[in-house]
Amino acid sequence: MNKLKNLILLVAMAVCALMSYAAKSPVALTSPNGKIAADIWIEGQLSYSLKYDGTVLLDKSPIGLIVAGREIGSGIKSTRVIRRNNVEEHIVSPLYRVKQFDVKYNEVTVNLKNGYGVTFRAYDDGLAYRFNTTEKGATVVDNEIVDLNFPADFTTYMAYSTSKPGVDPYAMAFQNLYTEAKITEVNTENIAFLPITVDCGSGVKMTLLESDLEAYPGMFIKGDGKSTSLQGTFAKYPTEMTMTKGRAMTKVAKRADYIAKTEGARTYPWRIWAVTTDDTQMPLNNLVYALASPSRVSDTSWIKPGRVAWDWWNNWGVYNVDFKAGINMDTYKHYIDFAAENGLEFVVLDEGWYAPASGDMLTVIPELNLPELIAYGKSKGVDLILWTVFNVLDDQLEAACKKYSEMGIAGFKVDFLDRDDQTAVEMAYRIADAAARHNLTLDYHGFYKPTGLNRTYPNLINYESVFGMEEVKWSTVEKDMMKYDVMMPYIRMMAGPVDYTPGAMRNATRKDFKPVYYNPMSQGTRCHQLAAYVVHDSPLTMLADNPTIYRREQECTDFIASIPNSDIDETRVLQGKLGESIVVARRVGDNWYVGGLTDWNPRDLSIDFSFLGDGNYDVVLFTDGVNADTQAEDYRKELFSANSKTVKPIHLASGGGFAMTITKK
Repeated sequence: MNKLKNLILLVAMAVCALMSYAAKSPVALTSPNGKIAADIWIEGQLSYSLKYDGTVLLDKSPIGLIVAGREIGSGIKSTRVIRRNNVEEHIVSPLYRVKQFDVKYNEVTVNLKNGYGVTFRAYDDGLAYRFNTTEKGATVVDNEIVDLNFPADFTTYMAYSTSKPGVDPYAMAFQNLYTEAKITEVNTENIAFLPITVDCGSGVKMTLLESDLEAYPGMFIKGDGKSTSLQGTFAKYPTEMTMTKGRAMTKVAKRADYIAKTEGARTYPWRIWAVTTDDTQMPLNNLVYALASPSRVSDTSWIKPGRVAWDWWNNWGVYNVDFKAGINMDTYKHYIDFAAENGLEFVVLDEGWYAPASGDMLTVIPELNLPELIAYGKSKGVDLILWTVFNVLDDQLEAACKKYSEMGIAGFKVDFLDRDDQTAVEMAYRIADAAARHNLTLDYHGFYKPTGLNRTYPNLINYESVFGMEEVKWSTVEKDMMKYDVMMPYIRMMAGPVDYTPGAMRNATRKDFKPVYYNPMSQGTRCHQLAAYVVHDSPLTMLADNPTIYRREQECTDFIASIPNSDIDETRVLQGKLGESIVVARRVGDNWYVGGLTDWNPRDLSIDFSFLGDGNYDVVLFTDGVNADTQAEDYRKELFSANSKTVKPIHLASGGGFAMTITKK
């Protein structure tokens, strides 16, 4: 009997030990191709790690929510794990870099406690997780825990807040150059906005993004300057706003001690690690779009992308005309005529069509007869887009949407949100929804990085949140836009499209460039500007310079106007390296469009046309001219025939580029 009791005791001890081991062992999750692997610890503190092909990219890193003073994700004792494997989704993506694409993932959902849970998904090109709750009633989120513990002192690429010292760092336009630094060398006096990229060595990079950011603040990143760890940080909930005079813009005057307050059952934003093994994969990662909520616009047939004759960058600067250029009827009719001549779909009426300081966008300035301008544009096949400030539109939302939709306005360019705390995000959704109900498109400027809102509301056709062409009006050459131009497509464009506003016809070398406000010039060559129309994901694309110069440079204008920016069947990055160069090819039907950019270093590239299908093609190629190193406006146009066996050497000057159209015979 004693032997039997001892045996039972030993078995019981073994079972207990096994249960204890099992509880302490992580839940394993791998991508469908087996390359990406995550371990998820649910005993004690909720944490996860990330490996690629067996190499650790992210060590055990705690995550959690602090809700009403209690931490969701710590002290976990009992859980339930639900798996879904080989889930496939076909995603239709209007006005995106491709019309449609497929994704496949494996998923683990962990039910934690008190009605909370977390879901992890492993894709072949990344890992994502999000929290959820089934709790009813009001919920106050004090904070979110995002610790990122790296196994080595990796190199990071971050864009920091541009707020001045002592000013709210969470409130700014999300426009800055990228700073390259080791994790232990990050700027501890500032915070970085997403996306950020981490170079893990051996060609592997991770880019941190977020998606489905609804009724919740966006994430920023900070470091301690000592360890190989980074932390997430979030803007606190605004409790008091103040008004600025110039544009009647609202600014946060006071914040609460919590980051969000919500109501009822909900999901929280996706945190995404996009994993790439070659830089050419980075601009093509679709996880932000794939993880966003599906479209809430049932009929998208009315949504119209296109090219825009834009007034602000060139300061309404037409000349050799018989009228005084400015915000008046003659000037805007001139812009409409130019747009019609070149097959451009839109003209923007930027700041000044209503008195900005009034905060009243329902009242047009006396100098403009808006119904007459709308009718004039429609008679020539050109629609108008109106600029406004976020909170001004939000204050008059239904009235403004109804009035201008009925008048025939195509949409709004909405500016100066300059934050992504919860109330700012709610405003972005509110405006997108109202605009969709009134068949109005949107271009969000002064706005946080894309988080998939363009999937949920496809009428949001472009975003700024980019260090674009406006910066050359006041920035010296030390603001290296040529370097930025071959970093931004790899990092920022992974999140979504960019309203960079290219198209400068005044171009300058590094030695000759200077900031000029009324007659601005670009850094780099003419062909660098042309190539941007292919390289950038941009369903609403500005022509930033003025009609007088575009008419003088009609050959380049014709080329820009011929580049499609929607209904893209296929997008490829043919070659390139982060911070050095990029070559992008886009296919529409049987025809291809290829553009390439370099930094200030001249380069010799070889373009292999093996991506073409069968048959022969006519190629129109714009390359830097032989004197582009000293005369940045110098370019050469070449016509030739090509097929899938063609290989074309191309020289890119300092700050240069090339662009081509490839039309099937």
